[in-house]
Amino acid sequence: MEKTLFEQMGGTYTQQGDYLLPNLVLPAEEKQSIGVWGQRRFRYLKQHHRVLYYNLLTSGKLHSHLADVEGQAQELFSRLVNEYTKREGIDEHLKATNQLAWAQKMNNVRERVNKVINEEVVFV
Repeated sequence: MEKTLFEQMGGTYTQQGDYLLPNLVLPAEEKQSIGVWGQRRFRYLKQHHRVLYYNLLTSGKLHSHLADVEGQAQELFSRLVNEYTKREGIDEHLKATNQLAWAQKMNNVRERVNKVINEEVVFV
């Protein structure tokens, strides 16, 4: 019996009952830390963009994609929080004199920045 193209390229099979199933392995991927933004992107892709999710998964690029999204989101978060706090006058003096007002304003800034990141980086 002539070898299949898969066998000619070094592929092997495992017998499961009456069927021969190819032994397929995903390419190894470099492990990087994935935080909250990467996890949100993962969930979003899996639920709403299945084709892109499976393309990234089978090509072995899903983890690096999620790590890239995480890095972009963290950089954008830091930059926007700094810009918003400077523009709105939220500084250490306010923190020292009125901690409650400072906490309220910082929470407001973080929520607005989270919304921007979700719209521009994560849920695209």
